Amino acid sequence: MKNLIIAEHDNQDLHADTLKVVSAAHQISSDNTILVIGYQCESVANQASQVDGIKQVLCIDAPIYQHHFSEHLAPVIAQLANNYQTILASSSSKGKDLTPRIAAKCGVGQVSDIIQVIDEATFIRPIYAGNALAKVTTKDALKVITVRTSAFEATTVSNNHENDVEIVQQSIDSSSLAHTNLQIAFVSESKTESSRPELTAAEVVISGGRGVGSKENFALIEQLADKLGAAIGASRAAVDAGFVANDLQVGQTGKIVAPKLYIAVGISGAIQHLAGMKESKVIVAINKDPDAPIFEIADYGLVGDLFDVLPQLVEQL
Repeated sequence: MKNLIIAEHDNQDLHADTLKVVSAAHQISSDNTILVIGYQCESVANQASQVDGIKQVLCIDAPIYQHHFSEHLAPVIAQLANNYQTILASSSSKGKDLTPRIAAKCGVGQVSDIIQVIDEATFIRPIYAGNALAKVTTKDALKVITVRTSAFEATTVSNNHENDVEIVQQSIDSSSLAHTNLQIAFVSESKTESSRPELTAAEVVISGGRGVGSKENFALIEQLADKLGAAIGASRAAVDAGFVANDLQVGQTGKIVAPKLYIAVGISGAIQHLAGMKESKVIVAINKDPDAPIFEIADYGLVGDLFDVLPQLVEQL
């Protein structure tokens, strides 16, 4: 079987989650190709060529792909699909937007959010907010899959391969793609600049919930995060209340994380939030309600007022 792995990147750097998708793909087949599609993305293709377990890198570089609109990418990938038996992408917001379009254009179903590979056609995926696991088998000739990257270890990267991976500048028959008929255009981009680790890639995550009380009080979470070199997350209640930006939301409708250490502060533990973090290696809960559901899954629980506990914890650290 031949796998095509869609690289996630910003035209400059290969996203770490792609290494985890490669790890999942390698459990399906050892014949793996990474597709890098963007604009002025040669550096990404070079990085992809250093990933262990990769036989080839396809690079499609054109101005129209600069902003990675799924409406532009899906027809290109569907055109390449005949050469592969499996197409894999990260189960990120980009991946969730792109892969259903690819599957629809290829006339196949999609297997979403896999956390385990049984064989080349059978996979395990969580359902019901992670409270049950489904074994899914597909008989489609082409498998289109998204991978929950928190469930897989990143594959290794070598600075020097004994046999250099071939980087192919792929040409596309653009006349068949009808890009000009798409009613979509780039308007603007707003980025949150932070010196902290990215939420989905961080080894330590500290999340605040409704109990933090206000945007100003989130400074306590930030102080603790700075001490531990941690990323900051939040529950949906905290995001809806305007305490933090919605790109920090952890949960079923937010980001899925599985760090080595997850500290939940002022979070009761609604099922939707637990679905996004319960695979963390060590979970610490700080809440003044001893009956909060978060304590049922926490490895360590501290019952207390966060406004008393956090300053002491920061001082000790």
